Amino acid sequence: MLDSFEAAGLGWFWATDSEGRLIYLSPNAERELGWETGEAIGKSLGELFIAEQADDPDRPERPLTFLLRARNSISQLNVRLAIEGREVWWEIAGKPQFDANDEFVGYRGSAKDITEARESQRDAERLAQFDPVTGLPNSQRANLRLTEMLKAYRNTKRSCALLIINLDRFKHINETLGHAAGDELLKQAAARLERIAGGKAEIARRGGNAFQIVLPDTDDRGTLGDLAQRVIQLLSQPYSVEGSRAIIGTTVGVAVAPYDGLDADALITAAELAVQAANGGGRGQYRFYSSDLADGAKLRRQIEQDLRDAIDKGQLVMHYQPVVCTKTRLVRSCEALMRWHHPDRGDIRPDVFIPIAEEIGVIKAMGEWALHEVCRDARAWPVDLRVAVNVSAVQFTQDDFPQIVSRALKQSGLPPERLELEITESVFLGDNGGTQRVFEDLKAIGVKLALDDFGTGYSSLSYLRTAPFDKIKIDQSFVRGATEPDNNNAAIMQAIVSLAAALDMETVAEGVESEDELDLVTERGATLVQGHIFSRAVPNEDLLQRLEKKQLKYEPRGPAKHRAARKTVFRRIGLIHEDSRYRVVMRNLSKTGAMIEGVMDVPPGTQVVLDLGNGQLAVATVRRSRGAVQGVEFETPLISDGADGLCTRHRVSPYQIEAAGRPLAALPQDPYALIAGDAVNDALKRKFVEVEVGGPKPGTAY
Repeated sequence: MLDSFEAAGLGWFWATDSEGRLIYLSPNAERELGWETGEAIGKSLGELFIAEQADDPDRPERPLTFLLRARNSISQLNVRLAIEGREVWWEIAGKPQFDANDEFVGYRGSAKDITEARESQRDAERLAQFDPVTGLPNSQRANLRLTEMLKAYRNTKRSCALLIINLDRFKHINETLGHAAGDELLKQAAARLERIAGGKAEIARRGGNAFQIVLPDTDDRGTLGDLAQRVIQLLSQPYSVEGSRAIIGTTVGVAVAPYDGLDADALITAAELAVQAANGGGRGQYRFYSSDLADGAKLRRQIEQDLRDAIDKGQLVMHYQPVVCTKTRLVRSCEALMRWHHPDRGDIRPDVFIPIAEEIGVIKAMGEWALHEVCRDARAWPVDLRVAVNVSAVQFTQDDFPQIVSRALKQSGLPPERLELEITESVFLGDNGGTQRVFEDLKAIGVKLALDDFGTGYSSLSYLRTAPFDKIKIDQSFVRGATEPDNNNAAIMQAIVSLAAALDMETVAEGVESEDELDLVTERGATLVQGHIFSRAVPNEDLLQRLEKKQLKYEPRGPAKHRAARKTVFRRIGLIHEDSRYRVVMRNLSKTGAMIEGVMDVPPGTQVVLDLGNGQLAVATVRRSRGAVQGVEFETPLISDGADGLCTRHRVSPYQIEAAGRPLAALPQDPYALIAGDAVNDALKRKFVEVEVGGPKPGTAY
């Protein structure tokens, strides 16, 4: 019966002597392994077999030699045969044997080949833990690794950063080019991420259009911001998929443990909130998590609900900003800009509600309403000015968009040549030929076309070669700082103007605010200027009054020179001097310093620390002091927070708070107070007098 069992290949038998040397092995097993008859006899089991080690480092398997030496029974032990060039796995079982005098005489056991079964199991486990498209770890494996890492790092007081990366408009690629093209784009995006992240980083695909990067021992937000910006720039470069050219955008959310969360769930939630904030800021951006983002997410949900009814309730209005000729200063056209006055929340910025409108699917209805409203307004103007309307990529890709434009023109009676459609380069994302057909249909109607925000995102000269644009709008980011020394913006502006002139297109310089900027864009040859130097966007009633009076000429009204970015704020912060803490008001803020008010007669040269909240401490020196107002210079410049704000590179570590006797937790709003305790409130130690500061002056925007 045993011979039949061996001959059938169902399993084999083996035996050892008391020294653990092999004295018998089934002949079929030897033939299966390519061994000569008796080749294995005399070799020890420890020499032939290598026991499998468990994945859990806390529960290592006992070495096979230990089991044999202890004369323990062996049951379903997976071992790898020590054969060069091949990987063969057996499952063995065996029992120690004793003679009549209870003397150990060796082992008798069985074995079977489990190589194929093991490979199948390994493939199944890989499929369960790795993304089949990119080959990267999937969200299940990534979450497990992050959980293990954070648990270990908590014990060793280490930090860990998480970046969640969303590919914007990836759904559009799938819909226009197909899922095979979408999979190919994901593979290329994953390869680019691996080039950026470096050896220590762990990259995974979270699913859909999302990836993540985990960076051990990193909490410097300057380093993280630079990495996020590189990710955005590289992933936003064109892709070649399925013979087509595809372009996507990218947004990144950044969270750091233990500052923003102690465990994987909390850290992932923080990073996802940061991604949502980046999306809400217009995409193509990054954001760091901060505790107020949770309130922002709640506000966003409320905005989503209210936005659906904004048109029906008459809360949306169109304002108009004049576009002025650089030579004559005469208004040549106006750009229509949508405004939302919420009855409870006041004015909500377009850069907040427009991205939300695109995501929840109401942008088409809003866009069609705006088109009809603008055409009606412009038709009633007493001067034949052209009016420009912004068209989102979602609107533009509607099959019936040219028909919608025709209806708006027909119902209002506005001549087609007076309507200009401003289109951003995002309409070319994943283009499969439909974009060019829409352009041709619109030109057949007779409307004008302008390429908006040129040079900021997905620029390609091929757009200008094929699309029938009449105008290029130079984005305000090229105007900002163009007058500063060693700034390349002026040269870029000159190149765009020259290119437009060669293609017989007009150019508009956007966002001009100061007289030196106006002189520069005029000198560089821009045809038209738009910005606060001439006028903000105004309600139709105000514009109509001016046009009726034939006041078509605009005089520049603005500062003589561009001033480096200094954000005007009105925010209460803490000022720490030695062992005392004062409540002051920050009036403005730049990367290198701030103006504060609230402490009397602080001598220049005094070293202070500004507590900006959320664990952000900025060491500073008082450079100017007058009464209760001081100008301070930061020891280390602040960095961009990815939006229009600034933040410190480093924050108070939760490990410092823990060392002060507090439980380990993510950063509270005022962590410094937990470390310093009552010492900072000791009035007897104060060297300066704290004064109460009122709110902003009436009519001043802080």
